[in-house]
Amino acid sequence: MIVRLTDAWQEVLRRRAANSTSGPYPLPVQELLGEMTAAGVLMQANIKFNGSLILQIFGDGPLKLAVVEVQSDLSLRSTATIRGEVAPGSTLPSMLNLHGQGRCAITLDPKDRLPGQQPYQGVVPLTDAQEKPLHQLSDVLQHYMLQSEQLQTTLVLAADDQVAAGLLIQRLPLQGAGNLEGHADAQTKEALHEHYHRIATLASSLKREELLTLDVETILRRLFWEEKLQRFEAAVGESAPRFACTCSRARVSRMIEGLGEAEAHDILAEQGAISVDCEFCGAQYRFDAVDAAQIFKPLGKQPPSSDAVQ
Repeated sequence: MIVRLTDAWQEVLRRRAANSTSGPYPLPVQELLGEMTAAGVLMQANIKFNGSLILQIFGDGPLKLAVVEVQSDLSLRSTATIRGEVAPGSTLPSMLNLHGQGRCAITLDPKDRLPGQQPYQGVVPLTDAQEKPLHQLSDVLQHYMLQSEQLQTTLVLAADDQVAAGLLIQRLPLQGAGNLEGHADAQTKEALHEHYHRIATLASSLKREELLTLDVETILRRLFWEEKLQRFEAAVGESAPRFACTCSRARVSRMIEGLGEAEAHDILAEQGAISVDCEFCGAQYRFDAVDAAQIFKPLGKQPPSSDAVQ
């Protein structure tokens, strides 16, 4: 599976750069978040999960948190929170894993949860099986898939200020058997191992610049020119990955309601208004004293609202 994000990724960066408080991402953060965004789309498209797939990396370095959320229709949003200086040329360990506290989490949140149902979440450290720091996001995710899902996976990821791209090769379970080799005989296991190793080696030879600059047809031809390829229709138009944010004034109202009336009034008294910015899309929501009074008005006495609850 291969993805190239252009408009959607550029929209993420444009909104961040337009934020007068934070400004654009430092280059190392931009590249990491772009790789995460491409990886999130690849994983969601691969498992076709009916809900949101949330990929997070957090730790004890100057990059506090990076988050990508991809819905089942491949709409996406991503953001990063920085709490210190990210030097040019910073690596994954120096940004997130200074003292071994870095973690990668993947959450699957069902669209229609059953009563009492909780999202599924898997968490792995940013280290390998020997507890040595991993320097590439692709290595972290490959380790995650092998540890959590017992699926051998090869990922090639790259991002700049124009494109976020990724290539995913995964060894699927045998039909009717367990993950990896299941109950296959020794000869079948050996053949499967050789086939996957050959394809994974070819995929791993793809260079960053090639992934960022070449079109899909050229990439596939260069990598797998000796292989028999079965192509599937690409997701384009309305079915393609695209930027979208789920924030709304109604959601922010519910968040303010959750603070409680007393705390909301304290904020109003101190600041004159309650201001909330969406870190994903940059939207700014402002609630004055009249707005707050409407939020805390007893149910049944509120005027009808035109805001759609998302």
